[in-house]
Amino acid sequence: MKTIVVCSGGLDSVTLAHKVAAEHNLHSLISFDYGQRHKKELDYAARAARDLGVKHHIVDLTPVGALLTGSSLTSDDIDVPDGHYAEETMRITVVPNRNAIMLAVAFGAAASAGADAVAAAVHGGDHFIYPDCRPDFIKSFQTMQNHALEGVRDVSLYTPFLHGSKADIAAEAGRLGVPIDRTWSCYKGGETHCGRCGTCVERREALELARVPDPTVYVDRDYWKQARAEHMARSLGASGN
Repeated sequence: MKTIVVCSGGLDSVTLAHKVAAEHNLHSLISFDYGQRHKKELDYAARAARDLGVKHHIVDLTPVGALLTGSSLTSDDIDVPDGHYAEETMRITVVPNRNAIMLAVAFGAAASAGADAVAAAVHGGDHFIYPDCRPDFIKSFQTMQNHALEGVRDVSLYTPFLHGSKADIAAEAGRLGVPIDRTWSCYKGGETHCGRCGTCVERREALELARVPDPTVYVDRDYWKQARAEHMARSLGASGN
């Protein structure tokens, strides 16, 4: 299965790229510059492509991203919140229709390249916050692309992590020997991972649960424990009401 991987440079998508390279035929990586404040993730995607010996394409969507306001990832006047990834406050990181836009471009590229699949690293932990990471979206998008490319090329949407957790991905990264510190997750886009934003907390928690060593440098390496404890306390409180 000749596959193009949508790769942000984060732990999930880089792990997926390694998985595809090990189990299928990795054609290339495709990344998107949509004006995200953590644009440095693209450097990590490029590094992953070099490590895997495949081509890397960066699609400039900055004019589109400028229209997708209201998210802390694309609007400099909105702070990226600290805390656990599953908190309601993390909805401010939603970029409207981001996956639909990127996947549509990737499918067009796959059809043109004669590829059989586009791989995306959406996972179960994304379902609460991001509507375009949920199973219904993935199924509907595949149906839409079947119509869009009818008679042109059969391209499948490969999402092996769709029903798994971030910890499952971390375990897969350990199994595949993914260089954890050569991936970028932090939404704040500083010199090093902040350790406090939702993606940093989720990353630290997942690697800990999977018992995979994490050599990544964080400004606040242990904040995830506090964020997790506070989230669990709030969840227990809500269930008891």
